[in-house]
Amino acid sequence: MAPTSRGPRRYDDETLGDPGAMIHIEPSGAACGAFVRGVDLSASLDDATLAVVRAAWLEHGVVAFPDQGLSIGDLERFTLALGPRGDDPFIAPIPGHAHVVEIRREPDEQAPIFAETWHSDWSFLPVPPAGTALYGTVVPPVGGDTLFACGAAAWDALPAAERTLLRDRRAVHSARRGYARDGMYGEQDRARGRSMAIRFGDDALATRLHPVARAHPETGRVALFVSPGYTIGIEGLPADESADLLKRLFEHQKRPEFVYRHRWAPGMLLLWDNRRLVHAATGGYEGHRRLLHRITIAERVPLEPAPAGSLH
Repeated sequence: MAPTSRGPRRYDDETLGDPGAMIHIEPSGAACGAFVRGVDLSASLDDATLAVVRAAWLEHGVVAFPDQGLSIGDLERFTLALGPRGDDPFIAPIPGHAHVVEIRREPDEQAPIFAETWHSDWSFLPVPPAGTALYGTVVPPVGGDTLFACGAAAWDALPAAERTLLRDRRAVHSARRGYARDGMYGEQDRARGRSMAIRFGDDALATRLHPVARAHPETGRVALFVSPGYTIGIEGLPADESADLLKRLFEHQKRPEFVYRHRWAPGMLLLWDNRRLVHAATGGYEGHRRLLHRITIAERVPLEPAPAGSLH
């Protein structure tokens, strides 16, 4: 039984094969986003429950599981059931957990808010990650919302003539704006005393080419796959034309009708689809500590690595 975006949907024990079990999926009403209740992620999930969770994730793009009391081990087990471990090339993992990173900010921290620029996680990799899971360990009482914009809705809303022009274009993705030595999280940022374990370096200068119109490998739905965080050019276009085109696309993809604003709560797990969405962090919690634990999820079926790109 597939979830629907038209309203709340319940999956009873006949669907799941688990007496007394019930999953309630409540869409956000925006272009993406839903809440999933009735699933205890601190326990191992059977195949039927996992299938419902995955279907909701693919349909809604980002799904929230409130009121979860998760350990790091629980987070690792749940995400591994969704797909292989992904890479986090520029953030050091926490001790003893090679694929878990902290998204951390201390009450007196003065560095800029981490990840305020719209982006799809690690889109500069040869094979970008399928998804990201982020768990609210310490959540401030105010601020810290995460914004999500649906790239599929943004693509569909482009004029037909523009979709035709863009369909075969490839964009140049790179981590240089964020993680090069002179990037947002480079040497100067470290001097500001950021508490996160960011590992900047020359590897951030590498580039990869990805389609501007990227078909989702599981659903087939096409999404606009560019972002101001990691997209630095359009293959084959002069620099000025490329910059103008990207500026228009960046403005288009964050139009209010494509955006879901997510409000966090302690013990909430958020799972999003990097192949369909871009997202951005927000501040507003000065004087409060914030700590979230994150795992990146790779594709279940290996994809062909993207070629290196060039701005020239």
